[in-house]
Amino acid sequence: MYGEPALPEGFDHLPYANPDAPQGGRIVMGELGGFDSLNPWILKGNAPWGMRSHVFESLMGRSIDEPFTLYGLLAESVETDDARSWVEFTLRPEARFSDGNPVTVEDVMFSMQVLAEKGLPGFASSWAKVAKMEQTGPRSIRFTFSEEDRELPLILGLRPILEKADWEGHDFAQSSMRIPVGSGPYVVADAKPGRSLTFRRNRDYWGDGIGFNRGRNNLDEIRYDFFRDSNALFEAFRGGLLSAQREGDAVRWQTEYDFPAVRDGRVVLSTIPNGRPTGMHGFVFNTRRPMFADIRVREALTLAFNFDWINARLLGGAYRRIPSYFGNSPLGIEGPAGEGERALLEPFAEELPEDIFEAEEPQNGDAQGRNRRALREARKLLEEAGWSVGANGVLADTSGQPMRIDIMLRGADDEAVAGIFVDALKSLGIEARAIFTDDAQYNARRTSYDYDMMVNTWALSLSPGNEQEFYWGSAGRTQEGTRNYMGLASPAVDALIPQMLSARSMEAFTSATRALDRVLTKGRYVIPFWYTPESWIAHEATLHYPDTTPLYGDWPGFLPEVWWRAP
Repeated sequence: MYGEPALPEGFDHLPYANPDAPQGGRIVMGELGGFDSLNPWILKGNAPWGMRSHVFESLMGRSIDEPFTLYGLLAESVETDDARSWVEFTLRPEARFSDGNPVTVEDVMFSMQVLAEKGLPGFASSWAKVAKMEQTGPRSIRFTFSEEDRELPLILGLRPILEKADWEGHDFAQSSMRIPVGSGPYVVADAKPGRSLTFRRNRDYWGDGIGFNRGRNNLDEIRYDFFRDSNALFEAFRGGLLSAQREGDAVRWQTEYDFPAVRDGRVVLSTIPNGRPTGMHGFVFNTRRPMFADIRVREALTLAFNFDWINARLLGGAYRRIPSYFGNSPLGIEGPAGEGERALLEPFAEELPEDIFEAEEPQNGDAQGRNRRALREARKLLEEAGWSVGANGVLADTSGQPMRIDIMLRGADDEAVAGIFVDALKSLGIEARAIFTDDAQYNARRTSYDYDMMVNTWALSLSPGNEQEFYWGSAGRTQEGTRNYMGLASPAVDALIPQMLSARSMEAFTSATRALDRVLTKGRYVIPFWYTPESWIAHEATLHYPDTTPLYGDWPGFLPEVWWRAP
């Protein structure tokens, strides 16, 4: 995206892959939830993420050791002009789908069109900036853009490439358990909806010899078993049913990984550092609900969330509060707004929070559990917003309508935190409750924005771009299926995203991203949870990963892609 790639032309392997890793063996991993579809590119159905990474490929592949650099995968070369007003890809002659058919320009054209017309909304938004698609040679295709967006060549380079012939006679927009054909290193060997999904290494995979793949895709079989909640998943790992386990519970990591297999060395505990942004994880306000339209209400409820006490009581004190959407990175807000941020935000100052240019000072609560000062401030803000507690102890607006909040949860993992938060809200006179849904209900209601509050995670990278419009763009307030779960509609945000996409320097890009981070954070659209700058993975001792770990740490492309099983 900026500057030059770290690796030279003809590089031997990615720095976080071991080109001498042995081939063979299998790994069994656990996933939460379930699935009822094998098409991960559409709104309908619930498809497992492994379909994206193991079965399908794109024209270019991403290195997770650089903020935003792509290298040739299905494409042997890429060409563009200085303005990035067009991009041309030339396919590798050896690239093949798993059925043996070559990957052709026709397949690329079909993929781009069907994804834009029938795929996830994010595909259509970037495709709208493509003015022309044309074949320029036997294996070459050029895309000409209608507006300035320096990320577009990379975005198109990451589009999944589908086999046109495989989809003849099938409606791409319909959810299905039909096994699709891809060009990736694995094929689906077995799929039991909601229970397990097994991938088998394609012995005739075309791409083993290219530098991007050396030391990757080492395992013969990758299996995912599905569980309703993290407790069941952990018990399966402890019982020897799973090969590796990503642990997200600090208390469990500290106290429960002392079972016999760990003590005798059959299971190893590994800590993987990362330099990626915190992203955002927390309780989301759906501002489409009138009661959350006022920032004072959102601020009040944020104050009621006692992070310090939750961290001490439930999390073993092992976490840090998420400071902002791009926290823990150079893209996050730091102190008062810098000159570049201020210049971008000043045209919208009247519509933004009063403290938009000030340093962010999160209120983390009271480790003793009382949180009295924050609750007093919360009551004051609610009163200013027109909400008061009547003689019956219920918080109501000027018309007497009480504030009632349902917090939608999936599974039991956030039950304890939600319970503490509900109790805090009740102390303010709010009628709050946590409601539990199954996977199908959760996905349907999240897609249609049918909730008051819910828990969500936005995993953000060091290379934010077009996907930010899908996350925060104003169209997502009414268009179903986006990740604008808070219902944000901000002219400032809509102006900042193009600034990010058109930036010619890292300095300009950083200013635009920090300004966006500032608007999102100061807007109090999410009550932030917590993060840790490292990942915890427990795994069988015969499973190994390279000594050099990537900048992004345990990120898609790391486990299981570069791991191997010792003979």
